[in-house]
Amino acid sequence: MPETIHDGVFITCAVTGGGLTTHKSDKVPVTPEEIANACIEAAKAGAAITHIHVREDDGSASRSIEKYAEVVDRVRSSDTDVVINLTAGMGGDIVLGGVETPLPPAVEGTDMVGATERVEHVRQLKPEICTLDCGTMNFGEGDYVMTNTPSQLEEMARQMTEIGTQIEIEAFDTGHLAHAKSLVARGIIPSPALVQLCMGIPWGAPDDLNTFMAMRNNIPDDWTFSAFSISRNQLRYVSLAAMAGGNVRVGLEDNIYLDRGVLASNGDLVERAATILGAQNYNILTPAQVRENLNLTKHG
Repeated sequence: MPETIHDGVFITCAVTGGGLTTHKSDKVPVTPEEIANACIEAAKAGAAITHIHVREDDGSASRSIEKYAEVVDRVRSSDTDVVINLTAGMGGDIVLGGVETPLPPAVEGTDMVGATERVEHVRQLKPEICTLDCGTMNFGEGDYVMTNTPSQLEEMARQMTEIGTQIEIEAFDTGHLAHAKSLVARGIIPSPALVQLCMGIPWGAPDDLNTFMAMRNNIPDDWTFSAFSISRNQLRYVSLAAMAGGNVRVGLEDNIYLDRGVLASNGDLVERAATILGAQNYNILTPAQVRENLNLTKHG
């Protein structure tokens, strides 16, 4: 735990993700216009950062640079300020062929591309922040593996640094955080780093207090961190992350409910997080304050 409880906390809103949530809630944005509007809604509710995926028209996950460009242009041309954080997690998906015939991998669900292609939208659009999923993991169930090899991560990190975008390390387990620290120690990711602790996602780090604190206590003192959990524990982690000295993330990528049986919008979740933090006398940071604190460059 930090020696003193910090005052300033920023809220990130992960507005849509790429998971199978659109059939569960009609509030999950799908089109570029809907995603951009969700970013603006979240910012007006108090989010300093919006974490952005894009989707195909049928709601499935997408890597379309054109769709990213439309979202980013709509957000940047609006009258609402917010820090833009684009995912670079797409393109690292393998679905093996089955328990007896793992190779070749299944065509449906497998999407593996090279490092340069995975960061091309970052190169073209120059968001202030982009994510780097810092490891491989059995994600969810079945034969799907989230795949990020050490060499590919190093190359992606090098390219992100050359582009001039702040890397947000996404650590889904303890080994991911250890690898991230190695990348920083070797100068591949600039120091001090920005890290997101992704808790409670099967089968990464569970979101119990002991595991969370083991992750938190292994973050170097000069790094900035956020943390979140999914589903019903998302809003509980607002308090937990802030008390541990970090920042918070909410949004429909990770949780579609405001209360039991009550579907949320992104604005609802940000507003609830802001209420929780405000009731505990935290100062909720603005986009301008986040840019200053993290030395971010605003483009567009």
